[in-house]
Amino acid sequence: MLRLPIGISDFRQLREQDAEYIDKSQLIIDLLDQATQVLLLPRPRRFGKTLNLSMLRYFFEKPPQGEDLSHLFADLAVWRAGDAYRKHFQRYPVVFVTFRDIKQSSYEACWTHLTLKIQALFGEHKAALLDAGVLETWEARNFQAILDGTAEPAVYGRALGDLTKYLHRATGERAIVLMDEYDQPIHAGFVHGYSREIIEFCRTFMTVAFKDNPHLERGVITGILRIARESIFSGLNNLGVFTLLEPRFATSFGFTEDEVRGLLAKAGREAALDEMQRWYNGYRFAGHVIYNPWSVLSFLQSGRAAQPYWLNTSDNALIKHLLARHADRVHEALEALMAGGSVLRPLDENVVLDKLELDPNALWSLLVFSGYLNAEEQPRPPGIDDSSYRLSIPNREVHRVYRDTFREWLDITLSRHGGNPDRLVAALMRGDAEGFEDQLQILARAMLSYHDTGGSNPESLYHGFVLGLLATLEPEHVVRSNRESGGGRPDVLVTPRQPGQPGVVLELKVARPGRKTLEQALDEGMRQLAENDYRAELIAAGASPIHALVVAFDGKDVRVQSA
Repeated sequence: MLRLPIGISDFRQLREQDAEYIDKSQLIIDLLDQATQVLLLPRPRRFGKTLNLSMLRYFFEKPPQGEDLSHLFADLAVWRAGDAYRKHFQRYPVVFVTFRDIKQSSYEACWTHLTLKIQALFGEHKAALLDAGVLETWEARNFQAILDGTAEPAVYGRALGDLTKYLHRATGERAIVLMDEYDQPIHAGFVHGYSREIIEFCRTFMTVAFKDNPHLERGVITGILRIARESIFSGLNNLGVFTLLEPRFATSFGFTEDEVRGLLAKAGREAALDEMQRWYNGYRFAGHVIYNPWSVLSFLQSGRAAQPYWLNTSDNALIKHLLARHADRVHEALEALMAGGSVLRPLDENVVLDKLELDPNALWSLLVFSGYLNAEEQPRPPGIDDSSYRLSIPNREVHRVYRDTFREWLDITLSRHGGNPDRLVAALMRGDAEGFEDQLQILARAMLSYHDTGGSNPESLYHGFVLGLLATLEPEHVVRSNRESGGGRPDVLVTPRQPGQPGVVLELKVARPGRKTLEQALDEGMRQLAENDYRAELIAAGASPIHALVVAFDGKDVRVQSA
């Protein structure tokens, strides 16, 4: 039986409990080989960031009691790399701070947790600094104020930089600063409406510590995103950013294919590789195949069929909100992705949070760097500066996020306004035009309240319905829009995966004020259904019976007619 370190993020605890460990100490070698003083290493949640920083801490930190921790590293790559790297072992003062639990719904609560975090950080070094008498009088006063929770905001703002100065003075070695999940407070501020205040604090807190700090040996920062525009890192010219698109450090987080095969062999479950690939593979970090480590370990521990373990631990609220908000404007791309296809999009490695609500294009970068899309770089056409990436949903586990998002959206939107998603789908699948119209009318009035239906291409808005249908009818049916079938392109095609199940053709039409009435839109749709053999693909798939419906929209009014 493997001793799997589920939920263990402390490197020493993992090693001393003889838990299974995938050697990621190459990260230490690569860090020391880098001339860059401060590294930002953004990766999705549950990809081993905290454990890696804990490993760095145990390697670099000089223990106060002189305890030898070489047994933690004796069989790892960094130890085999030789004296050039071992000379850094247990040599430096280390400051480790994690913000992964800073996700409060108000700035006041966030500030309280931040000050408590800094208070605990100073408490770790109280004996070596305050009690040892190495501080000036005013420094000791500020130090004690932080411990008491009475310090002025400005003192908290420069606290991390001050702590490196005190440690440098006390030990004669410059400090290493490890900061985990730096963007979690910023993320919470964006979601809960206090982004301006938290960004101002984080900018000061991080700049004092990492920019032109003579007391800093190295800095390593992890998070999910590289936050842009807010200028968290403005002027930080000693910062190297290595996102999951960069080849350096590409295999430092997550499990490679060989590492997964090794785990399966130890567990005696080599036959499970295909299932694991479908569920947890699919990521390409700068060309390397990478698996989600949390899900891999959870799968091995359970001994059962694959399940969406990562989905159940990640905070998907913002992702789901933005997917639903932008669904009408990026529906074609989302439909292609959910169908197992891919889309070509440029990516900006700087995620601009304040653009996410308004600009659907900013959504793609967020989805990639948060782990909800895989990105493979494509050849750059002549004259094009921006690199394009082939985006796809990485695996079956992540596909659940998209399916559940639009299923929940359909359920909530209908239920809040007296509708019923089950009745809507049942009416559609039995070709009940009147019943489908009743439910669709409720959905249209609820959904279209938030959008402008009079734009130059209002049909794109109504395709947002398709994503809800897709999520609800999968996996028994395939829902696609604007695909070739027969003599034309039906707006929506619902195809059964198994012969003998019903199939549906939907033709969507829009009334035009002063040009086309609702009745004329219906008539136009009926003519198209009569003139084009839209049923061809459904017949080929063995669908039975086959229903053809015309749906006409006039603002928030809906009419449905059966052909």
